[in-house]
Amino acid sequence: MANEKQAIKLLILDDSQNNAERLVSLLRNAGHATRAHRVTSIEDLQECLQQTWDICLAQAETSYLSADDAITLIKRQARDIPFILLKPEVDLDMRVDALRAGMADALPQDADVLMTLVVDRELANLEARRQRRIIEQTLREAEKRCQLLLDSSVDAIAYVLDGMHIYTNRAYGEMFGYDDPDDLAAEPMVGLIDAEDQGRFKDFLRNYSSPAGQNEMRCKALDSSGKRFPIVLSFSPASYDGEPCTQVVIRAETASSEFEEKLKVMASRDLVTGMFNRAYFQEQLETVRDQAVRQGQPSTLVYLSIDGFSSLQADIGIGAADLLLTDLAQMLRGHFSEDTLMARFADDACSILIEGQEPATATEQLEALRAKIEAHLFETNGRTVRITVSMGVASISETEADPVEAIDRAHRLADQLSNNGGNGIKVFNPLEELALQANRGNLIALIQHTLETNGFRLLFQPIISLRGDEAENYETFLRLLNHEGEEVPAADFLPAAQEAGLALEIDRWVITQAVKLLSNHRGRGADTHLLLNLSAASLQEADMVEWIAAKLKEARLPADAIIFQFHDADVNTYLKQAKMHTEALHQMHCKVSISHFGGALNPYAALKHVHADYIKIDGSFTRDLSDEKAVATLKEIISSLHSQGKLTIVPYVDSAAMMPTLWQAGANYIQGHYLQAPSDSMNYDFSAD
Repeated sequence: MANEKQAIKLLILDDSQNNAERLVSLLRNAGHATRAHRVTSIEDLQECLQQTWDICLAQAETSYLSADDAITLIKRQARDIPFILLKPEVDLDMRVDALRAGMADALPQDADVLMTLVVDRELANLEARRQRRIIEQTLREAEKRCQLLLDSSVDAIAYVLDGMHIYTNRAYGEMFGYDDPDDLAAEPMVGLIDAEDQGRFKDFLRNYSSPAGQNEMRCKALDSSGKRFPIVLSFSPASYDGEPCTQVVIRAETASSEFEEKLKVMASRDLVTGMFNRAYFQEQLETVRDQAVRQGQPSTLVYLSIDGFSSLQADIGIGAADLLLTDLAQMLRGHFSEDTLMARFADDACSILIEGQEPATATEQLEALRAKIEAHLFETNGRTVRITVSMGVASISETEADPVEAIDRAHRLADQLSNNGGNGIKVFNPLEELALQANRGNLIALIQHTLETNGFRLLFQPIISLRGDEAENYETFLRLLNHEGEEVPAADFLPAAQEAGLALEIDRWVITQAVKLLSNHRGRGADTHLLLNLSAASLQEADMVEWIAAKLKEARLPADAIIFQFHDADVNTYLKQAKMHTEALHQMHCKVSISHFGGALNPYAALKHVHADYIKIDGSFTRDLSDEKAVATLKEIISSLHSQGKLTIVPYVDSAAMMPTLWQAGANYIQGHYLQAPSDSMNYDFSAD
């Protein structure tokens, strides 16, 4: 309440200064910090009404104005000021008259306790009205933004009530051949469905709202010219202009839709373990958040990492390591209930969600799992391997509902355990979090200092063409050293930079330095191109492309010498901004790449809106090229991308054995430690390939 947080602004209509001071004293003694003004004339009141006031206490009559005239003046100027009338004596009729006149109340002027209670009530009501107005304004603005998004969306969207269109966006009208979307207003939706499918469509609508009903249907549609074409309709409950209705999203069925659907399903699974993947796991956590907040149902999130996995993989080989991971996944499925959500979260880690349990009650089951894994003998290609695991555990609860924070906490705890020998379980403790935050503060300070002193390093890794491209291509990587000269992992400092609002500044530093170095390098006659990774912060910066253009001009560097790369997850999160930025970059003749392609649930969706020249395929698709299914999947992805005119880059090429497969799969470019690890200079001999 306003009176508890800050001084209330009190307006007093009374000829007596002593009476005014008494009222102020009463409110202050009741716990209200008070800033008061006693009105001395009509002109004074008119001037006062140009400001905001929290309460008005008024005598029935003053030498310059009556209370009735005062409330009339306040209402005429549309000011929301609770007006309390004070009189020597007040009966029921006087209170009724006061309320009818628009006053908040009429009280005996010596009823001090009653007056403070009424003031408390009116201040609380005033604060509620002010908050409601703010919320209503916010809602109106949100509705405007939503309407703009609907109108400009590339997806065909309609709102339907009782089978009739009440709104269609432009894309919907264009799909059916209508120049003006309003032409479909109040028209039955069934009229857009081919005659042979209308019966099935009506049955679908009747069953849609039932518990067993489906929300998606395939059928044939008719455009305004009578042309038939296949569509997929997706239905969901909605409201439009405050009225309950159904939202319909339509997409045209294409020849590749079946493959896209197949890839969508595949993209939710890890190909090695058969578990869900990271993207799907994170998506499902939103439901858990809702359960925690609305129903008070807690859940336990576990981040399980294999101790010393990199060394183990180097020892037994990638294929054998994948067999071990498959066996471990099978063990996890046998240990937990069938409905437990599990996913492969990283190369060496799994995530587990135990719903309906707090960490304190889940640790016994987790300890049993830890002991089981420690005692188990894994058979991999004729070798017996023993492993240990580190488990970080965090809660998703009513007070700690953010799943992203829970994952981050569990991950950090698992890393701490692993770095200290592993083979243990650690549950998140808020007190220890304070110390971690201090470390994070030190890391942010290091990043800030490194920016100020130009202390970052740029490394360059060649990208090799398998299809005769003679240009020299390098990807640029950023490195940070601590005060002891040790390298800080990018996975640590880049999220910290994002959190501290330094990501954009880092992007600009990288571009500035890379452009300068590339200009000097090309000045020696090399046809070199640099691929630069930019963060989500650059996508959200309105003038970023303009700034880039100025830097290229300053360095006298042709725009096509730079390829700007964005993470697939950032593109999907900021799709509208990504579309605008990539279009602007192409107008400048810069190239665009999307990395980690295939990790999203529907990886092709962004490509319908964002024009990219290069696609770097997610490393998970090349983890085990000895698997025929994995190779077939990779070939299918590359073929689909090529059909859309995209050049493909395959990363993490770590052995010569991968080369024939990647050639046969049709990859345009390859990159990895087999060719060259990231280096301080652009020194790769491309003529040797």
